[in-house]
Amino acid sequence: MPGNPNKMNTRLHKDFFLRLLNPPSLLLAVISVFIFSQQRAFSQQSDTAHSVVNWSFSAAKGADGNPVLILHGDISDGWRLYSTTMPDSLPNSRVSLDSNAGATILAIEEKGTLQHKKDSLFNNADTRFFTGNAQWIVHIRLGGTATGDLKGSVTFMAINKNDVAGPIEVPFRFGHGADGALVAKSTNLQQSASAANDLKKSTIDLSNPVNKCGGTGAEDSGTQSLLSVFFLGFLGGLLGLIMPCTFPMIPLTVSFFTKRSASRSKGIANAFLYGFFIFLIYILISVPFYFLKANNANILNTISTNIWLNIAFAVIFLVFALSFFGLFEITLPSSVSNSVDAKSSIGSIGGIFFMALTLAIVSFSCTGPILGTLLVGALGQNGGAVQLTVAMAGFGLALGLPFALFALFPNWLQSLPKSGGWMNTVKIVFGFVELALALKYLSNADLVSHWGLLKRETFFAIWIIIGIALALYLLGVIKFHHDPPPAKLSKVRILIAVLFLAFAVYLLPGLTNTSYANRALVSGFPPPLSYSLYGSQVSSDKGVEANVVNDYDKALALARQQHKPLLIDFTGWACVNCRKMEENVAPKMAVKDMIRGNYILVSLYVDDRKQLPDDQQFSFRTSDGSVKEIRTIGDKFATLQSENFKNASQPLYVLISPDEKLLNKPVGYTPNPEEYAQWLQCGLDAFKRQPGVARQ
Repeated sequence: MPGNPNKMNTRLHKDFFLRLLNPPSLLLAVISVFIFSQQRAFSQQSDTAHSVVNWSFSAAKGADGNPVLILHGDISDGWRLYSTTMPDSLPNSRVSLDSNAGATILAIEEKGTLQHKKDSLFNNADTRFFTGNAQWIVHIRLGGTATGDLKGSVTFMAINKNDVAGPIEVPFRFGHGADGALVAKSTNLQQSASAANDLKKSTIDLSNPVNKCGGTGAEDSGTQSLLSVFFLGFLGGLLGLIMPCTFPMIPLTVSFFTKRSASRSKGIANAFLYGFFIFLIYILISVPFYFLKANNANILNTISTNIWLNIAFAVIFLVFALSFFGLFEITLPSSVSNSVDAKSSIGSIGGIFFMALTLAIVSFSCTGPILGTLLVGALGQNGGAVQLTVAMAGFGLALGLPFALFALFPNWLQSLPKSGGWMNTVKIVFGFVELALALKYLSNADLVSHWGLLKRETFFAIWIIIGIALALYLLGVIKFHHDPPPAKLSKVRILIAVLFLAFAVYLLPGLTNTSYANRALVSGFPPPLSYSLYGSQVSSDKGVEANVVNDYDKALALARQQHKPLLIDFTGWACVNCRKMEENVAPKMAVKDMIRGNYILVSLYVDDRKQLPDDQQFSFRTSDGSVKEIRTIGDKFATLQSENFKNASQPLYVLISPDEKLLNKPVGYTPNPEEYAQWLQCGLDAFKRQPGVARQ
């Protein structure tokens, strides 16, 4: 009886989804998805499910000798639980088994207080639903090879007057008893003392390593990192400033304040206030992200590497690119801009604030793609909401400061270039850049899921095509209907075209299986060298291969067997700085020889979404008292990192002895090969001082 209850849910919320699918709302949809995705949807669904229908599960033997699953639902007062016999186009419920369950549903027998009603809410369609309680007897046939637990779910919809619940998915699980009969089991993960001890290492003392060298440098580099984020945001604001939607507003707005004010000083003050409000509005965009759940140190990594979110980003950036190419215009709904514009006429400070908000709204068609890039990029970093606030501050400052400065120095207005076709050129160039960014986020999803769709060489080929197409556009070979090529190519335009063409040529060796395939300038953006069409035949000039991937225990056993210290590389498939270390630092002779000759290297991918076997999944109580579900490989190693080393950033490199003693302080991204080699040597010196280690 499988089906798609989401169809009905979409229909019930038709107006909302129509607004969501409208291009102007795409960026806002990204914000909503980010905030919603971290809220542990499963636990929230469970709470809602319990308040609407309380489910219990059991099993018995059917008359034909096959087992039956008994799903009993205790329905809360006032709620109507819809039947499994309802079509997809109407509210319904479904029972399904996991694809690897090794069993087949033969039929579903419904018992309980079943009612029929022609419901005007659904165009007088005949609806079938239960009140009070329902019992669904699911007749199944087990496969001959079915040995493990039988897992599945009941997905239901219910309505109480105007309240709609669902589709809500409630999992069930059955094991095999001593007599072979099915027995219902809890679907909640259990806490395991042995598994918890495997994650939280009592031998690791972060405050007292054998040697004091190293350290992540968070105390020193935090300011520098935030400054770089601020600079990127400021650069994005400058790009937004020269867009056709924003640039013409500068002289108009400045003239309004200086000419309509009672005095020049008042006009300057109002213009400064106007610029400040622009700055403030963009900072406020980051405020919702401070409400992200704080009890998971890796939540932003989980968000930024989520497969479907990355695909959504890729689609959104593609939409932005097509908009910049002139296929359609992205604007916020006119009702929003009209409402805000009307409020801009109110007096004094309030009016100036709404004038600033009006600018932010009417310029959205040009600044939206840039803001979207900042949102995704900042939240993919380790600073999370703070990074985003800093990025938005830089963006708002770059956008608002010119209004204040031109009011202070009105003669500067004469030096501004005239509005014209050059601004459309900027939009189209940025459209090509958005295409390249879309490919990056699609690549993230491909890497995390191991689909193998966007291998390194495929990625390079598409970027090369984009670079060549951009150069041809600037040279007037490729034309857009709304942006005719200039009568005469300027030197600046030709220079930029040559730069993009040179960039495409630079990428060409990335298509080969040679030592030149490592393109240092773009390290971290394409997939890693190992993710190649050439497979195992990929060039060996790529640094150091890990002895073990995603198996800490196996690597530790190997370290004990070979009497070598363990180099733990906490990394990620979608980690840009991890690729930079692998492609620019690890291949250096001093680093390569040090690792190969003296260490067991294990790479632990904290964003690997592959499910752990059932018997390895458990519930873990973190050091802050919260409970975290360990279901995937990434969950396991992200928790291992955060619990023992109080750090959730990647890459993070840790050196421990075979008896799991910390040899020196962990380090993060270290782009200087000599510095990284010195850190490795410091750890090796600490290891040789350990009792029982032969001196060399």
